[in-house]
Order: sequence, then structure tokens, then C-alpha cells
Amino acid sequence: MSELHKFLFEGLPVRGVLVRLTDSWQTVLARRAANAETGAYPQPVRALLGEMTAAAVLMQANIKFNGALVLQMMGEGPLKLAVVEVQSDMRFRSTAKTIGEVHAGMGLADIANQRNLGRCAITLDPLGRRPGQQPYQGVVPLYDDQRQALTRFSDVLAHYMLQSEQLDTTLVLAANDETAAGLLIQRLPMHGAANLAGQESMADEDQIGRNEDYNRIAILAQSLTSDELLTLSPDKILHRLFWQETVRRFEPDLGDAPRFACSCNRDRVSNMLRGLGEEEANSILAERPLIEVGCDFCGQQYRYDAVDSAQLFAQSDIQPPGPSALQ
Repeated sequence: MSELHKFLFEGLPVRGVLVRLTDSWQTVLARRAANAETGAYPQPVRALLGEMTAAAVLMQANIKFNGALVLQMMGEGPLKLAVVEVQSDMRFRSTAKTIGEVHAGMGLADIANQRNLGRCAITLDPLGRRPGQQPYQGVVPLYDDQRQALTRFSDVLAHYMLQSEQLDTTLVLAANDETAAGLLIQRLPMHGAANLAGQESMADEDQIGRNEDYNRIAILAQSLTSDELLTLSPDKILHRLFWQETVRRFEPDLGDAPRFACSCNRDRVSNMLRGLGEEEANSILAERPLIEVGCDFCGQQYRYDAVDSAQLFAQSDIQPPGPSALQ
């Protein structure tokens, strides 16, 4: 089962979040692989999308925003778009769109940042947005201050947090076909509040990069290997990294455990087909044995044969009974 763990370092201005997505991440990949039209994501895309998914869950858990956090990459290369959406209750969904060949061994710069034109955006869309209220969005390139292409997605987000939010942040991300996992370490502001949600900037900007406690813990976190992050339990990871520190862990809220959820469903697709009309549905079935409709976001395919179609339009012809003559 997917897990989310929050913790603090006693007496130090440092907090952390650890996430392991297992069954939920496998569902994302299985839905895409089962789509006959698109097939599975290429391995480099699966790895990057897994890291993005773990990162988006970490960020939503860290700020606990009442609305949707959307992490988006607009790529320059065969990966044109990758999107992860995480709701405040940790429901998430992920998707990616590629055009062109993606070869094994391709890195971030190869698939999404050719000519240094790739971008990463973080959007906070509040629940129950008022008329005229706009979501908060920050956009950063996929290169550093010297315009050198960043080779790891964790560095892209750390650079974003430092430049846009004035927050020292360390991320370790990894993903394979079984697990997408991430560790986030962040220096807490001494005064004021983080401005990720559009609030005022921190009052201790001179502490950026200089806090010895944060720097020590960040170095320990960066020693974590991808294999360790993907295979070790949260208990073992925290003990392996921080056994000399006093770590206070919060009891995980099972109701907020990360889980896959897409808004598509068969009822919505059925209503869409009814909107097309019976004549259009029959013309499709005259050319092929099935009507196949795929969700653009998660890749789930919904299939209707001639019997399904007939039942669909027979149900739409049934009129509700009129008022009874007996009052």
C-alpha cells in the first residue's frame, strides 16, 4: 500500500516528508499499458513521470493546500507534456504525451529540454475558487542560474523552491515500474510563512544556504541512493540517514494515504456516446467490432460492442413513468 510519512527534527528548523507509491503507481502504468492505441510509456518517460508523481505528492503533503496542486512539464523534445494532479486528500493522477522516438538511456535534457526550452510549472488551484480568482502559478526553466541544463528533476524543483519561494529544499526522487518514491527535506522559515500559496516572503532570506543544521541534514539525505529509496522501508530509510538526529514522526493518516483516482468513468463515456447518437454509433460498429474510447489523462479504455450499444440507446429511450392517476 502507498505510504506517506511526515517528520520533524526536534529543536531544529527542519522538516521532512517521505512518500512511497506502490499499488497506486502501478495502477497508473497498468492503465496506460492496457491502452491499445498508445501502449506503455517508454522506460525513460515512466521513470520521469514516476519522479514527478512522487514529487507532486510530497509538495501537496508539505503545504496541505486546500485544492489541487498541478505539477506540469512542457517539454522541448519527444516528451511534449507531463502532468501530475494531486488533490488535498492525496488523490492523484498522472499522464504524459510523447511525439517521436524515446530511446533507452535518454535523460531529462534529452527527452524534455533540447535547446534549453523546457519548462516546469506548479499551479495551485484552490477549491471553491471565487469568480475572478485566478490560480497561483510559478514557472521555471529546466536550467540553473548559469543556463546549464539540469539533469535531474529533483534539481529542477529544488531550484524552483529556492528561486521562487526562498526555501532551502532537498529532494531525492526515484521510480521504477513497481514504486515511485521521494524524500523531501526543507528548512522551516524562522519568521513569517512560506509564500508558495502567494503569501508574503520569508523574513530570514539571509539564512538561505547558511543554516548549518539544515545543511547537515540535507547532506545526509543526499547520500540516499535510488535503490535504497525504492526498496527500503520508511523506518529503515530514516534510521539509515538520521540515526544521530532526534526525529519526531507524525502518525500517518490512513485516510490521507496517496491513491490513484481519475475523474473518468464508464457513465461519463456512455453519456458522451449518447450525445453522438445511435446512428453515429452504428456507423462505427459497421466498420469495426468495438467502439473504443480512451481517457486522454489516465489512458483507461472503455469498450462497447453492438450489444452494449443497443442497451445504451434502449435505456435512453425509456421514459420515466408519468404521475399516477391515484393521488
